[in-house]
Amino acid sequence: MGSSGSDGAGAAPGAAAPAPPAAPVPPASPVPRPLIAVTGRRVPQGSIARWLEAALATPSDYLDALSRAGGLGAVLVPEPVDDAGAAQVLDGFAGLVLTGGIDVDPRRYGQQPAPETYGCDEATDTFEIALARAALSRAVPLLAICRGCQVLNVALGGTLDQHITGRPGLVAHGIPNGGGGVDCEHRIEAGTRLHAALGVERSVGRCHHHQSVARLGASLRVSARATDGIVEAVEPVDAAGWCVAVQWHPEESAAVDPVQQRLFDAFVDAARQRRRG
Repeated sequence: MGSSGSDGAGAAPGAAAPAPPAAPVPPASPVPRPLIAVTGRRVPQGSIARWLEAALATPSDYLDALSRAGGLGAVLVPEPVDDAGAAQVLDGFAGLVLTGGIDVDPRRYGQQPAPETYGCDEATDTFEIALARAALSRAVPLLAICRGCQVLNVALGGTLDQHITGRPGLVAHGIPNGGGGVDCEHRIEAGTRLHAALGVERSVGRCHHHQSVARLGASLRVSARATDGIVEAVEPVDAAGWCVAVQWHPEESAAVDPVQQRLFDAFVDAARQRRRG
């Protein structure tokens, strides 16, 4: 039996040949991930098993939370810079994360170190305070965590309470510098960027701090407190860009707590929008 298909064999003389099939449309290229600057720490030689050289490091929880949100973290080497140099550092980035770590030198806010204050490093303080100011002045989205929250406050002229651990009337806020953390309940202020990001009025986050915000820096407002009244988050009232600073460590529980992950989601979304703009 002859073929009855439409291969043109039985077409009338002079008829146009069938049009060739259309070429497949290539898939759309994925949207580039916003590149996020993440502050790191210099690790002395011999501190890492089976690694002979000095190193640069930051806890991977920060980078993992950014990655889940669609961002890509890049760890920065702390080095002394002025405000102009900090602005140049941020030129290639869509956002900045100021991470947790050692205490800010109290001399930065006009005090002498308390006996419990530890680990202060002039180069790290200079670098991160300059980065915080540059991010605010250039409307670069900024997420400041634990030490980062304190850096932001000091950068704007605020002060810190140098040691709250064990003080009567306060709940436990964790033991820093490797001593372990505690889960702490936070009351979120309505109408803040933090509230918009988390979508809740109360949350539970992991805390490791023995210091806290005392006098607020210029233009900052409190956006969350612990149940004992300790300031647990601040943010600028009139910042041109997205900025939230929290005293707890949302990155530690973000993989299993959607509320904490939302903070990274909102931050990366702000970074993505700034890059598009």
